[in-house]
Amino acid sequence: MATLILPGEWIKNWEKSGKHEFVQLCKELTEKTDHGNEIKDIQAALYEICSQVVEGNLKIDLVSSVLGEMMEFRDDLPSVLADVFCILDLETGALEEKNKRDHYTHLVGACLSFVPEVILKERLDPETLESLGLIKQAHQFNQKIVKIKTKLFYKQQKFNLLREENEGYAKLITELGQDLSGNITSNLVLESIKSLIGCFNLDPNRVLDIILEVYESRSDQDEFFLSLIKSYMCEPITICHILGFKFKFYQEPNEETPKSLYHIAAALLHHNLVELEDLYVHLMPVDATIVDEHKREISEAKQIARKLVTVLLPSEKSEDKEKEKEKEEEKNEKPPDNQKLGLLEALLRIGDWHHAQSIMDQMPSFYATSHKAIALALCQLVHLTVEPLYRRAGVPKGAKGCALQPLKNKRAPQPTESFEDLRKDTFSMLCYLGPHLSHDPVLFAKIVRLGKAFMKEYQTDGRPEMKDRLEILLSCFLSIADQVLLPSLSLMECNACMSEELWGLFKLFPYQHRYRLYGQWKNETYSGHPLLVKVKAQSVERAKYIMKRLTKENIKQSGRQIGKLSHSNPTILFDYMLSQIQWYDNLIGPVVDSLKYLTSLNYDVLAYCIIEALANPEKEKMKHDDTTLSSWLQSLASLCGAVFRKYPIELAGLLQYVTNQLKAGKSFDLLILKEVVQKMAGIEITDEMTSEQLEAMTGGEQLKAEGGYFGQIRNTKKSSQRLKDALLDHELALPLCLLMAQQRNGVVFLEGGEKHLKLVGHLYDQCHDTLLQFGGFLASNLSTEDYIKRVPSIDILCNQFHTPHDAAFFLSRPMYAHQILSKYDELKKAEKGNRQQQKVHKYVAACEQVMTPVHEAVVSLHPARVWDDLRPQFYATFWSLTMYDLAVPHSAYDREVNKLKVQISAIEENPEIPINKKKKEKERCTALQEKLQEEEKKQMEHVQRVLHRLKLEKDSWLLTKSTKNETITKFLQLCLFPRCIFSSIDAVYCARFVELVHQQKTPNFCTLLCYDRVFSAIIYTVASCTENESHRYGRFLCCMLETVTRWHSDRAVYEKECVNYPGFLTIFRAAGIDGGNKADQLDYENFRHVVHKWHYMLTKASVHCLETGDYTHIRNILIVLTKILPCYPKVLNLGQALEARVHKICLEEKDKRPDLYALAMGYSGRLKSQKVHMVPENEFHHKDQPARSATPASQQNGPGSTGKPATNASKTEEGASEDGDRGKEKSQGTTKPANKANSTSGKVTTSNGNGALNSTKAVKDDKEKSGKEKKEKKEKTPGSTPETKAENRREKQRDERAGKEERVVREGKEKTPKADREKVKLEEKSSKDDKAKAGNGEPVEPGRERDAVKESKSKEKGERNAATLKSPNLRSEAAESERDHKRRKLDSHSSPSHSSSVKDGSNELKDSASKQHHITFNSVARSKSREREAEKKDTENIQGRSKEKKEEKDRKERKRDHTVNDRETSQESKRRKDENGTNSSKNSQSTSPSCDSPVSPGKEKSKRSKSSSKEKAESVKPERTSSGGKKESRHDKEKSEKKEKRDSAAGKEEKKQYP
Repeated sequence: MATLILPGEWIKNWEKSGKHEFVQLCKELTEKTDHGNEIKDIQAALYEICSQVVEGNLKIDLVSSVLGEMMEFRDDLPSVLADVFCILDLETGALEEKNKRDHYTHLVGACLSFVPEVILKERLDPETLESLGLIKQAHQFNQKIVKIKTKLFYKQQKFNLLREENEGYAKLITELGQDLSGNITSNLVLESIKSLIGCFNLDPNRVLDIILEVYESRSDQDEFFLSLIKSYMCEPITICHILGFKFKFYQEPNEETPKSLYHIAAALLHHNLVELEDLYVHLMPVDATIVDEHKREISEAKQIARKLVTVLLPSEKSEDKEKEKEKEEEKNEKPPDNQKLGLLEALLRIGDWHHAQSIMDQMPSFYATSHKAIALALCQLVHLTVEPLYRRAGVPKGAKGCALQPLKNKRAPQPTESFEDLRKDTFSMLCYLGPHLSHDPVLFAKIVRLGKAFMKEYQTDGRPEMKDRLEILLSCFLSIADQVLLPSLSLMECNACMSEELWGLFKLFPYQHRYRLYGQWKNETYSGHPLLVKVKAQSVERAKYIMKRLTKENIKQSGRQIGKLSHSNPTILFDYMLSQIQWYDNLIGPVVDSLKYLTSLNYDVLAYCIIEALANPEKEKMKHDDTTLSSWLQSLASLCGAVFRKYPIELAGLLQYVTNQLKAGKSFDLLILKEVVQKMAGIEITDEMTSEQLEAMTGGEQLKAEGGYFGQIRNTKKSSQRLKDALLDHELALPLCLLMAQQRNGVVFLEGGEKHLKLVGHLYDQCHDTLLQFGGFLASNLSTEDYIKRVPSIDILCNQFHTPHDAAFFLSRPMYAHQILSKYDELKKAEKGNRQQQKVHKYVAACEQVMTPVHEAVVSLHPARVWDDLRPQFYATFWSLTMYDLAVPHSAYDREVNKLKVQISAIEENPEIPINKKKKEKERCTALQEKLQEEEKKQMEHVQRVLHRLKLEKDSWLLTKSTKNETITKFLQLCLFPRCIFSSIDAVYCARFVELVHQQKTPNFCTLLCYDRVFSAIIYTVASCTENESHRYGRFLCCMLETVTRWHSDRAVYEKECVNYPGFLTIFRAAGIDGGNKADQLDYENFRHVVHKWHYMLTKASVHCLETGDYTHIRNILIVLTKILPCYPKVLNLGQALEARVHKICLEEKDKRPDLYALAMGYSGRLKSQKVHMVPENEFHHKDQPARSATPASQQNGPGSTGKPATNASKTEEGASEDGDRGKEKSQGTTKPANKANSTSGKVTTSNGNGALNSTKAVKDDKEKSGKEKKEKKEKTPGSTPETKAENRREKQRDERAGKEERVVREGKEKTPKADREKVKLEEKSSKDDKAKAGNGEPVEPGRERDAVKESKSKEKGERNAATLKSPNLRSEAAESERDHKRRKLDSHSSPSHSSSVKDGSNELKDSASKQHHITFNSVARSKSREREAEKKDTENIQGRSKEKKEEKDRKERKRDHTVNDRETSQESKRRKDENGTNSSKNSQSTSPSCDSPVSPGKEKSKRSKSSSKEKAESVKPERTSSGGKKESRHDKEKSEKKEKRDSAAGKEEKKQYP
């Protein structure tokens, strides 16, 4: 009983106010109408007041009077009060307190006056009735009740059914079957039935059964029969029993329960005449059976799926067939109907959703709706529910639609009028329907259209109070899409219209929502339902069938099959296709072409599947060797580019995926972005561009598209627009650029520790190339406003976003160009002046307005001291210009225009092309031709304006207070080197910019020094490059060499472009001078010497890199050498040295590192083809005196010459200006640490040419020291006696090679020109005579022999200097011991510094010029012919020695003696020549090239002693340096002894090496 608590105050103040309040409460309760609930409230109130009496809280007479008054409120109140008494009777009867029982009996007795006795006798216990005096004895009363019940329920009356009751049942059936269309009501019929029951003594239960039977046959008369049964109603359980009996009758096998029975059961349930719980137990089968059946269906479906995937043997196939036959036989015995499903269908048909929902909740998910009849019934109910809303919001324009009649049933779900109403029942009905909405495509379309209408409202309704409601509705629609729409699409048979309809809804969702839905669809939906499991297996099987047969030839047929399959199950198909593409990349082309029959939804699903495949955590993105990216990733990237270009697929998801990967510090997936931009925008990034392509890339956009790329990707306008829109809509353009720029520099540190160096380099290149490509795309496709709005200023990019400077300027450069042009257009419109001069001035003004803030911004990028050497204006100008601004590629424009003309003529001549197509193609080519010509004209005007601007700016670029050396250092460090490896075009730009700055006669810019610093020390630059940067660096060097070669090749060109230019001044003063005296300029011949020195330095660096054995060094130098092949090597002996080293690399790397082997072989082949263009050294740069042939080659190519690139560039005189001294100190200071670094890490110059003085001193000292060692050797040699000469001569010639280089260096420095020439001639003659005598076995005079020794040593030295640049295995064995000593000399030498030498006066200029002629450049080529003669004779001697194996021991002893004798002789000759050479050099400065520097001999000696002590200290560290003369000579002897047997073969090789 319901509880109602009366306030305690009422009880306390009963007579005052409580009584009145209680009566008022009861009155209100009786007046309230609440469908029967008011009775419960009144009962509760009466029970509460009676309980207070029983408890003794209120007096009986007071309460009984109130109860008596209340009986007037309702007619049935006495009965209600009797019920309360009945409850209290039970409660007090069980209590032990007698007083409460007494209170109760007294209360009932007081109420007898207004509660009828009959009612109390029905309700109260017999003992209570006895105590009240209503009956005499309770025992007798109980007996009487038993007798009456027995008579009523168990005593069967004896009567004749046929005679007495037959007519009654007949009349009953007649009464129920009459026509009900008139005024017949259920009440009239009920009265007739009552009369028949009474008249013919009919059994009421049988009457009810007949009523149900008739109702079953007349199920259309629901209203009549339901009201009749409701009126006739006995107990609900009775009807349940009768219905259960009827259902049980049909539960036998092969029996079918009639639909009419389901209908009346559903109708009775719907009108609450029967309880579902009571009826449900009578229905079959039981719930456990249903669950088991569902599990069995799932396992069977999975088994079928496995069979479709696995390959079966013939024996297994036959077994499976037998099992299937047995199952079919079992199915022939039809099981009894599922009555629960039948009732469920009937409930749905009449619209009783709540009872239907209760039944479905008892079953597994989607079990009920998997039966088509139930699914269709539920679909029909949903149709009726959504009809009003669909008519209002969902019907497309122009569609009429078929209106549905609503259900007459008022208790059915209410039709929806708004989207909010859908949440009541419609969404839950759809969720129960699940994938089986596929049975009703019309309803599918309706739900989708309602979703579209909601999304439009969701996107337009901005009211804050509606936001929460709309969000809830959005989540509901997403759930419906996930649980209903997509699974239903899978079960539909290739309905492309439904797919497109669904895309109309999905495209309104953000891609994040869509991809979540696709993920659920692909990975979870198919596993939850037997039908979907089977569909998945069948789709996979079909996909395999199609993919096996897909070729280029049958794309159309296969494409249709793919399209058909993809309409329903795109995720399954694409998953399989992508797995195949990852294995077989040759499928990409056919697959992409075959996707043209897909729907828009399918394309979107494909994008999701690609991203999911890329993000697959189970797949490694690197190959097992950890040096290259996996092929599956490369295949998917290629597919991305092709698919996204060809088909209209949304790019946002893919771009965001790449962005997220970059945020996570992973750069592998940039490959995808690179492919997408390349295919969609036609922008290709490659370092393998031909020179024609590179030239085309310096023109306008049209020329780039036509001639700049390998693959002519046409018709990119739409696809590039799509890519641009995706980037701008999702604000990804700038974030991607910044992330790529940051990741590029971070890749070494983030991924460098674990990854292979080769892979890290590849990732760095990929990151850089993609940034380059992506930035190029943005620059060419974004409008000026979009670009400027998105790219911040340069200082914010660098300081706030930590973008590297080169990348920041790369992004800002298009913005500057846009701003300058727009400002220029504004100024032109403001003042309409057509003169060219006015236009130029306006352009300069526009540049100033735009670039002035930039000049201020760049100051914060570097420390303040940087701007002491460079002006911010110069820095910003360098970084803001491009090749487009500097030169017009006329030849590229002409080439493309000519191509188009050829195309036009080919089109006209081709008879197979239809006329219409001919006309279109000709129009296209003509239009393109006009565009190119217009573009060329536009660029010409632009370049003229830019050059004029630079001409005006150049005077303020470089500060006069700074030394030229520091200026060049900062220029190289901050401008040239960072940009020349940024891109191929930037590499060309850097070279051309240097040339332009020279041509503009820029004050304080030393062109010569700039070139020298670029060529002198390339080893560390090359070693620190990645593979692609090496290509660019090589291209930069090639362009620089092209300019140098052009000047070198023709005196007229040199005099026109270099003479009288401030860049070729050789005296550096603090004040900038435009021209300079003629004497200050570097003349043509000296320039040729400088160029030869640069070539030599390149060779030296290349050889070092090739000999390190390091992968990066070898790869990079081979790439650089390949790039500079058109301009280098030009000198024959340098080319031969390179060829030998590369040949060695080919032999060593053939089986170890195939990529290096391929590079080396490629370069070797191309080098050989260039050999015909190489010239001997004497043709490359001119030498005057033939006597200088005695000067060793190492003095021309080696340490003695490398510090002297220009006439005065490497000489420093004592009385020089302060700036000169400062430059000298700087250069010496920078050289010392450099030399130390060199001696330990490859022994290479690091100072970029700043250490001329120090290196010169070190080299002199080195020569002096080694010369003394050789003298000592000679003094020990007993070969000066006539008895041993003939026997030892061959051995002596071999040993003399080891020491002659240093001695002759000193002799060459200290001789006068005349004495030199005479002595050389005498030595040549005497050596020839001696050798002739020696060949005949005649003795030679000791004095002449000494001369012959000197001569042979000087010749040997020339050839050995070349040999130091060649591979060791190609040398003669005799020269083997000299290699270490020679390398020490080469490596201790430093490149020149122009800034370290300052000279004043023409005499000093002539002096240093003449010295440089001799020492630096002129000797090698002149002595080459004589060297070759000496070589031939030496090789003959060596071959002769190989036959004298018996004399090995004697030779060993004699060699020691030779060494001592050599040293003594060399010391004596040095002393003599010191005196002679010094004096003569002072007297003939203009002609003598023998003095190394104009400083006094004493100072020179002191310098030599300092550098020699330093050299000794350093020479211990490197393995290639010599540790002393004796040690070296012993090493020489041991080598020669061990390898005596191979002397003959080595001699042949040497002959081949030096023809």
